[in-house]
Amino acid sequence: MNTIQEQSFCAEADFCRVAEKLNVNHHSSNSAPNLSNRGIWDFTPDFRKMKFTWARNHDWALWNSGQRVVDTHFIFPLMHLDPADPANYYFDATDEMLRMTQEAGSKVFYRLGTSIEHSGLKPEQKHFNSLPPADYAQYAEVLAGIIRHYTRGWANGFHFDMPYWEIWNEAENDPTCWKGPYEEFIRFFVIVLKRLKAEFPELKIGGPAATSLREDLLRPLLKACREAGIAPDFLSCHSYNCDPEKLIAKPRLMRKLLDEEGFPHCETAITEWHYLVSWEGIHRSMDKEKRRQAIEGPAGLYGIDSAVYNLAVLCGWQETPLDLGFYYGAAPQGFWGYYQSYGEPNKNFHSMCLFGDFVHTHETKVHTEKLADSVYLLGSVSANGKNGQLLVADYRGKSESLEIRIKGMDGASVTAELLDQEHDRTPADAVFQDGKLTLRKNAAGSAAFLIGFHRDSN
Repeated sequence: MNTIQEQSFCAEADFCRVAEKLNVNHHSSNSAPNLSNRGIWDFTPDFRKMKFTWARNHDWALWNSGQRVVDTHFIFPLMHLDPADPANYYFDATDEMLRMTQEAGSKVFYRLGTSIEHSGLKPEQKHFNSLPPADYAQYAEVLAGIIRHYTRGWANGFHFDMPYWEIWNEAENDPTCWKGPYEEFIRFFVIVLKRLKAEFPELKIGGPAATSLREDLLRPLLKACREAGIAPDFLSCHSYNCDPEKLIAKPRLMRKLLDEEGFPHCETAITEWHYLVSWEGIHRSMDKEKRRQAIEGPAGLYGIDSAVYNLAVLCGWQETPLDLGFYYGAAPQGFWGYYQSYGEPNKNFHSMCLFGDFVHTHETKVHTEKLADSVYLLGSVSANGKNGQLLVADYRGKSESLEIRIKGMDGASVTAELLDQEHDRTPADAVFQDGKLTLRKNAAGSAAFLIGFHRDSN
């Protein structure tokens, strides 16, 4: 093989080498159609365009102002009452949000417990929603009532297809999520898990939605489950950084941890993830221009680096044992949302629409190989092998052109879309000749392409 020619390629894709089906569960989010202000502005049409498989309902109460939704203290506000009595629950607003979300095309992954509490109070001061329940067994009965309502029709409820139920969120994040010792949370988790699995063995119940993959916290929790004779159905954690390799590596680390602790059948779930260079400028004061760049600049939360990071991670995850992944787009608007400050869709929105279209066009993955550090790619092929797609994400790449070796698409015509700092999925030039696909960027830096290969089906 010609070494010089070999070095000119940044990646290769072989459409004759089919692999397993694409895992569409990676393309999920913490977003949903809005309930508040729906009569003024409805997020549903844009939510549909992203085609998320699952919607995790964490923090929904925070961006639906005035609505009593999802969080356990909104559904069952008076813990001294009888959890066996349907009259003590308020389900109506949550019923509506879950219905709208499913009608918009996403199944619901339900987080039990409370949204994060940003009261601004110091740790030594009193918090409210993040206080550990006074009676863990009583609280578990309340959670059983909620699950029963949505999966078994109890209390004038439903038989929704909602197999996943996550216990709490970021308990080590004291005081905003659990104002108490982590050791107490472990005891709480085991009590709740054991109670819920006793009544709902057919459902997948797990957690703990940890802030990161900290083995010093997760191993004791898994050990406590093992000693109690109960197994979580999935282990969940979160990640916020700007290095795709770190996030792509995390599922294998999770799988290794679970296998070592004796839970080979426990699924892996990253239930929050987002591009983040630094918390500086997000939670702290800055001058106006630096803050704008931290949010809307090319390397900011809404910029092209963020969008291409998203696609790089989603491409890379397809080669890992990850079962479920949930992008922390949460509120439609705001730091973690899908719109610029002036209301136009941001780059993250376009990246999620692009990936949603990709994974719902062809379901069979093909063999790909990255040969340059900055380039991530994912290919798929139609059932008859005549048509294919290739998603190429060049994250902070220094080259202004990309050359990719293509096998198995001889004679195909190509179409191309470009996502970069100046373009939102606009048509792009792509040259495909003698097995080489050449893509031209407008400048060095982050950019993504969605390539379509088309051959006569006759």
